[in-house]
Amino acid sequence: MLGLPVAPLRIEAYDISNLGPTDKVGSMVVFEDGLPKRTDYRKFEIKGVAGQDDFACMEEVLDRRFARLDADRAPAAAGEADPGVRRPRRFAYPPSLIVVDGGRGQLSVAESVLERRGLRIPAIGLAKRLEEVYVPGRPEPLDIPRGSEALFVLQHLRDEAHRFAITYHRSKRTKRALRSPLDEIPGVGETRRKALLRRFGSMARLRAAAPEEIAATPGIGPALAATIHDALHSPVPPSLGAPAESARRAG
Repeated sequence: MLGLPVAPLRIEAYDISNLGPTDKVGSMVVFEDGLPKRTDYRKFEIKGVAGQDDFACMEEVLDRRFARLDADRAPAAAGEADPGVRRPRRFAYPPSLIVVDGGRGQLSVAESVLERRGLRIPAIGLAKRLEEVYVPGRPEPLDIPRGSEALFVLQHLRDEAHRFAITYHRSKRTKRALRSPLDEIPGVGETRRKALLRRFGSMARLRAAAPEEIAATPGIGPALAATIHDALHSPVPPSLGAPAESARRAG
C-alpha cells in the first residue's frame, strides 16, 4: 500500500503528549514483524521547547532518537574491531519505516530531521480524525481501504504510541502533584519524609511543630530538625526557591 522497496520489518511510531505548556513528553514504540517489541520502547521528556508547540516537540524527539542512531553505530564498529569491547547497540539498527502521529505538518518535521541527518528512511503521517495516511511528495492523503490489514497495522502502531505517551504524561503529572516541600531539603530522603508525615499527620502540623518536636522523630536529629524547621518557614518554599533552580541549571 505504501510502495516501499522492502517490507517494513521494523517500524517505529512517535507521538507527543502535553497538557498546555507543562509536562511535555514524547513516545517511541517499536514493532518488529508486525508485533510490539516493548523492550525497545522509549520515553522522551521534552527539554528544549518553550510553550506548547507539537511540531517542535516532535522535531526534538526525532532528532534525539536519530542522534542515538549515529552514536550507537560508531561504538558498534569499534566493538567489532576489538572483540574485547562490549558496548550497547540497541539503537544502531535503523527502522524500515517511521510513523508519526499527525498529518502533513508532523510528516514534514520528520522529513526535515531525516534529511538533515542524511538518512533515507521512509516516513508517513497518520492523522487521527479521519485515519488519513500522508506520504512524502503527495499533497492528498493515501487512500487505504477501511478495514484493511494495512490500515489496521498502522492504527495499532499509532494507538500504541499514543497510549505509551499518555501513560508517561500521567505519571509525570501525578509525581508533580504529589511533590512535597520536604523533597528539596538536603538530608531528607523518602524514609525520613515518611517518618515525619507519619508522626505529624500532615504538612500543616509539621510546619507548626517546634524544632525540638521535629527532632523527636526517629532518624531526625537536632541539626536536621533545625534545617527542616527553617526550610518550612522560609518566605519561599524550598521547592520553588531560586537556589534550587540555580542548582538545576548548573547541573
